[in-house]
Amino acid sequence: MHLLVGLGNPGARYAGNRHNIGFMALDAIQRHWRGTPWRTRFQGEASEVTIGGEKVVLLKPTTFMNESGRAVGEAMRFYKIALDDVYVFHDELDLAPARLRMKKGGGNAGHNGLRSITAHCGNEYPRVRLGIGHPGDKALVHNFVLGDFAKAEMPWVEDLCDATAEFADLLVKGEGEHFQSKVHLRMEGRGHKGITLPGAKKD
Repeated sequence: MHLLVGLGNPGARYAGNRHNIGFMALDAIQRHWRGTPWRTRFQGEASEVTIGGEKVVLLKPTTFMNESGRAVGEAMRFYKIALDDVYVFHDELDLAPARLRMKKGGGNAGHNGLRSITAHCGNEYPRVRLGIGHPGDKALVHNFVLGDFAKAEMPWVEDLCDATAEFADLLVKGEGEHFQSKVHLRMEGRGHKGITLPGAKKD
């Protein structure tokens, strides 16, 4: 069994925030693979789904970002899921918009959701890093991640989430690099190549 976790903040106020792209990706996966309706469990919203013949639990913690690890830990204990089988989808400032990269373990780059999961569950879990770009100045980061995606950004946001959902079966098969490659090719095929924000860091 696998646990796919999307990071974000709960409530309509935060729904369109860049920081919530992890929630958006999980919503796309739940729709694509026809998961059960979201219901309140494990200090979050959970859905069960079969992906590539594997039983998968989707989880969106509703603890707010900096306490995400409490929800993840509760779900892991309930289902007896190993840390290697927990995939965390999150916004990544250090990737250009519309890019996706896989990573296992390593630093948390100041991301409070990742820091909380590491504190509660351990650090060696796979991360699906969803690039949102960087505002170019560290002082602007807080307002940037808690700001909504611009209308002009929504085509690549939706396509990235949809591609992530479409190829999620590769993730649960343990083919992270293949998954990353497939998403990359799909995004380029849809014209999302070389997207940058003013002052954005390149991956």
